[in-house]
Amino acid sequence: MTPPRTRLLLSLFTVLAVPFVGLAQSPALQQVFGYRDFTQQAKWDAAFMAIPDAKLAGEHLKILTAEPHWASSPEDYKTALYVADKFKAAGLETSIVPYKVLLNKPVSILIEAFDADGKKLMSGPTPEHVDPAKYGGDPGQNDPRILTAFNGFSPSGDVTAQVVYANYGTLADFKKLASLGISVKDKIVLVRYGENFRGVKVYIAQQYGAKGVLIYSDPADDGYFRGDPYPKGPYRPASAVQRGSVQFLPIYPGDPETPGIASTPDLPDSQRIKNPVDLSTIPANPLSYKDAKPILKALDGPDVPDGWQGALPFTYHLGGTGKVTVHMHLQQDYARRTIWNVIGKIEGTDPAERNDWVVAGNHRDAWVYGAVDPNSGTAAMLETVHGIGDLLKQGWRPRRTILFASWDAEEEGLIGSTEWVEQHAAELNHAVAYFNTDVSVSGPNFSAAAVPSLKQFIREITSEVPSPKGGTVYDQWKKHEEGNTETANHRDKSSKEKEDDAPIDNLGSGSDYTPFIQHLGVPSTDIGSEGRYGVYHSTFDDYNWFIKFADPTFVYEQEMARIFGLEVLHMADADVLPYDYQTYGKEILSYIEAAQRHAAKDNLKLDFTATLTAAQRFAAAAAAVHTDQANPPADAAALNRTLRSAEEAFLNPEGLPHRPWYKHLIYAPGEYTGYEAVVIPGVNEAIEANDATRAQSQLAALTEALNHAADKLDSAAK
Repeated sequence: MTPPRTRLLLSLFTVLAVPFVGLAQSPALQQVFGYRDFTQQAKWDAAFMAIPDAKLAGEHLKILTAEPHWASSPEDYKTALYVADKFKAAGLETSIVPYKVLLNKPVSILIEAFDADGKKLMSGPTPEHVDPAKYGGDPGQNDPRILTAFNGFSPSGDVTAQVVYANYGTLADFKKLASLGISVKDKIVLVRYGENFRGVKVYIAQQYGAKGVLIYSDPADDGYFRGDPYPKGPYRPASAVQRGSVQFLPIYPGDPETPGIASTPDLPDSQRIKNPVDLSTIPANPLSYKDAKPILKALDGPDVPDGWQGALPFTYHLGGTGKVTVHMHLQQDYARRTIWNVIGKIEGTDPAERNDWVVAGNHRDAWVYGAVDPNSGTAAMLETVHGIGDLLKQGWRPRRTILFASWDAEEEGLIGSTEWVEQHAAELNHAVAYFNTDVSVSGPNFSAAAVPSLKQFIREITSEVPSPKGGTVYDQWKKHEEGNTETANHRDKSSKEKEDDAPIDNLGSGSDYTPFIQHLGVPSTDIGSEGRYGVYHSTFDDYNWFIKFADPTFVYEQEMARIFGLEVLHMADADVLPYDYQTYGKEILSYIEAAQRHAAKDNLKLDFTATLTAAQRFAAAAAAVHTDQANPPADAAALNRTLRSAEEAFLNPEGLPHRPWYKHLIYAPGEYTGYEAVVIPGVNEAIEANDATRAQSQLAALTEALNHAADKLDSAAK
């Protein structure tokens, strides 16, 4: 086992039992990357980690999930006030920042299915309900404030059509249907959750001419096929529905009416667009597998292709024959509604670097109660703030300014974070990092995603934090990944990460880091602790489920608060910014080489020579500047500015083809995946489309960006 490059000694703690209340005097530590001398920082780290409290995290979670709190609701505002009070109590300069954004709320939702004789097969959506007499039931399921299951940004609609089953609704699935001679034009498409973002399912269905989309949760993916359903076990019961936005997130996130500008309450109508291109024109709605079952069972036509069969107890068919007709009648109330971000600030002390913000955030809004998603993250963040507030009382002050953010309306399309980023774009040009946690705790297994320059940074942080299972978080993380064959099988084969390191994913989309890294080029991370989480975006993602199946004693909340806090502390106080551009350079080279192989396989004649040369030049510059980072000058402010500018050099002001809001040339959510990152997206998506002209143009843009970034690093190393 090869430890992280500048791994700390692991004996910061005398006792690793739960709860972690005793901290020993820190022994001599190895030099930590980014610090000339880590001795004082180690003392602050130990003082900080003694503060986040598992019991208090549990109390935060219970309060935050006491009521359904859909974005813009009165209950949502109550959670904003709660978070603001905790920020203020910790000594943060706190403000509640409103935005006025387009949101839809369901007025009435009706989904009906009929057979060829007009016999009604189902009428829904069925309310989410589990038997109160079995396994404790669910205490929150009957709250009248729970909104009928709906999709954010679905239009209203009244359509009736035949049904076609399209598996996960990926581009490959729709192409497969077409190859089988089955058209979805003027049909209602039934797809299951998984494999891609739900908005992408609708995006593709609309391109293929469908009249509507129904998205259900198959028990093969998160229901009884995976394990016991809730309330006996952690998996999705028959009536549970996965809500979610169907905004075309890969086109742009945020308020649909204001791409690129902030939707402040005083923004005039003249600056809002009337027909947003990131919204569907066909209705979409989620279903439980209880409601989808009679539709699927009645479909005839060909048997489904290999890999399309779900776990319901009958053979799946493709439909499209007229045997099953569905009527969708959706009435949505679209309005500009007020949402509330909460921002807490600690001013930096270094005149040369106080404007180099460190931003850490988590969203607060939920489709219903949102115990795991997102308020496990809010609870952890509040305990991070609690710990940092205690350091302030002890006399600590950060070198760089720290901002904690509680975002609103993330679920509808990353709206709160995107509007704030667009409003503060000029200041964020100096931001040195954005740290995110969203689905912070659904179980005991740590995971992370990051830009390559911060992957080693996360490994080092987790090497310092004790795990409830013994040893450090890094030890347990690596041990879990070594035994996880599913993760190993899906690991990015183009990555140049060492195989004996805990793997860290690339940043795609689906959470609030998106506007920071992919619109403005702020280096970002996203962390969480995962488990058997089968109730995502349902009513049952509540406090009762959490204390039964995720983290009954809240020790993983405490763990995440510590990791999140050390990310902030180290980035705020490091002498030199701890970016590892050597790893970045190796990964970019691997992406280009993989794209070259892909193009050759598809007989696409492209010239990669200049791009490979630029990537090699960037990698060499990264290696040279790494030496300066390891031995920083007495005044590292100029070096830090240069290091920060290298990430920004990967932005293309013109943005990506078809979606100019996304400007990062190394990472973006895939146009046809949504959540999953596509690396060097302009190039790879052009190759996938077999468009040689566009691919060569995107290679030229990538070459220019790599040379620009290399210029930045070369200037620092001289």
